[in-house]
Amino acid sequence: METNVKAFWLGHSATKIISPKGHIIYIDPFLNGNPSTPDELKEVKEADFVLLTHGHDDHVGDTIEIAKNTGAKVVGILELIGLLTKDGLPEDQAIGFNKGGTVHFDDFSVTMVSANHSSSYNGQYAGDPAGLILSFEDDICIYHMGDTNIFADLEIYGQLYEPHVVLAPIGDHFTMGPEEAAYAVEMIDTEIAVPVHYGTWPPIDADPNEFKEVLEEITDTKVVIPEIGENILV
Repeated sequence: METNVKAFWLGHSATKIISPKGHIIYIDPFLNGNPSTPDELKEVKEADFVLLTHGHDDHVGDTIEIAKNTGAKVVGILELIGLLTKDGLPEDQAIGFNKGGTVHFDDFSVTMVSANHSSSYNGQYAGDPAGLILSFEDDICIYHMGDTNIFADLEIYGQLYEPHVVLAPIGDHFTMGPEEAAYAVEMIDTEIAVPVHYGTWPPIDADPNEFKEVLEEITDTKVVIPEIGENILV
């Protein structure tokens, strides 16, 4: 795939994306508490945006620390952003929005869509869980599904947003397992699928090769199983 966007899986669901104009974007930056993230990737020295799918600890992760250290804007569903500001996130760096909505930045936009899961932050209701669709100006579209299982709207999202890349949770136990995730991605109909949210702990020790085998048998989608820290868009 020819693209000016770079995307790096950092373990679990954490993802780092660099936009065509060099903006540094983190999605669900669960890094310091993440046993699958190498030490050299845990420290965030530069960030422009942190995007959150939902409020669970293994997704919010180091968000507030990153925001305070880098000045990054933090983008997520309204209720979660409100809880984060009460917990120390500077209000002038907080951007809350909701499902169906799109926020626009310099060379990309973020649309919030549904995910079928739950969401809380420090034991409090944190709004609905979500998926995030990033559309880069004159370039590709990346859909981070967040934590979810399969649901019928995925086919609509595929038709409406036509994502080139989908990051799909496959770990089972808390989200879809490999086979269900493969059928979910089939509904979206994307060029590239990347399995995430697996292997971090024993309950989600799913096999990404099972996801790859099922999906590539039923679709023409290419499955990329990256090493942690590797650019998945090469």
